[in-house]
Formats: sequence, structure tokens, C-alpha cells
Amino acid sequence: MQSILFDLDGTIVNSQKGITNCICYVLDYFQMPKPPVEDLLCFIGPPLKDSFMKHFGFDEEKAAFSVGKYRERYNEIGVFECELYPGIQELIEHLHQKGYKLYLASSKPEILCKKILGHFHLENYFDGIFGATMDGKIGTKEQVLEYLFETTGADRSTSILIGDTRFDAAGAREAGISCLGVTYGFGSKEELEQEGVAALCDTAAEVEAYFEKTTAC
Repeated sequence: MQSILFDLDGTIVNSQKGITNCICYVLDYFQMPKPPVEDLLCFIGPPLKDSFMKHFGFDEEKAAFSVGKYRERYNEIGVFECELYPGIQELIEHLHQKGYKLYLASSKPEILCKKILGHFHLENYFDGIFGATMDGKIGTKEQVLEYLFETTGADRSTSILIGDTRFDAAGAREAGISCLGVTYGFGSKEELEQEGVAALCDTAAEVEAYFEKTTAC
């Protein structure tokens, strides 16, 4: 049976509010001006430390400190400042009922992934939940996917990742699996196409229709 791997932020949950509020919390600490919210969406997807260095010019030490400061607020408040995308709960329930192996693969810390899925009562639909480690040894999408496959022994040839950004698509390619791009998240149709996704879906209903079609074939 095919394994379906879900990204979290931008694929299952709209986490914009929680993430951007916590970036602003860090900027407030450093007494730095806060850019428009839309300019902070680039923090959703890639590892936080890399983003602080790339977008604010922080050195490695300051970026690592900023991640800790970010988590002060996120771990208690920001983690719950999110909502499910329309139709996602039904999609996950239906795929589970049809016998697919479902896994979560996120570059968000694994402990927080479990907290979010538990908050929405979705954790029992997944055969495994995989995310970044707090020690920083596993952080990129490719690293998380490798961790998942090493742990579960899932067949890469029958596995596909559902994700919303180029980081998902590139990570899937580097891990040797396909990626199904969703356009309702934080990436763009153009960047997903450039990374060679298997198909694009605008809604959760279209994702379900994709699997119905491929199973029929």
C-alpha cells in the first residue's frame, strides 16, 4: 500500500499567525523594526536558524539565540495560533479509512508536530510523526525524510510527499520520492512547478481526487 507523507505548516495547518507573531517577539527583544507580515512568510518552511541568518543578517550565534527566544513564545502560545485548512481533516480521515499509510514529515520540531496534531485530534490517523530534532542534527526536509525512511522502512518507490513549498519539493526529490504540490499554502505554483512536482492541487478535495485517480490507474 502506498505511503502518503504530509508536510505540516502550509499543508495541514495555516500557521501564519503563530509563526509571524513569534518572529515579531524576537524582533521586539532586539528592538528591531518589524516588517510587514507578508515579508515574514519566508520563515515558514525552512529551518529557523537559517532564516534568521539569511533574512536578518544574524551571525550563527545570534541566530541560534533567536531560535531559543522564538521558542519561548511559540512553545506555549504560538503553537496553537493556527487552524486546519478547509477539508484537511476529512482528507486525512478518508485516506486513513482507505488503508493508506500516513506519515507526518515536517522541519518543525517533532515534539511540536505531535502537540499540534494532538490539539486537532489527528495524531491517531498517522502511522508515524517525524520532525526536526531539538539538537539541530535533523532539520532540513531531506534530513527529516531520511529519518522517516530509516525508522519505518517504508518503500520510497510507493511514497509521495504532500507539501506547499519548494523546500518540500526539493527535499522529496533529494530523498528519491515524488511530491504532490498544494497551492493553498505558503509557496507558489511557479516554484513548485520549477521543482518538478508530480501534480498541483488547489484544495484538499483535489488532493483526494488525485489519489482516487492514481489508485484507479
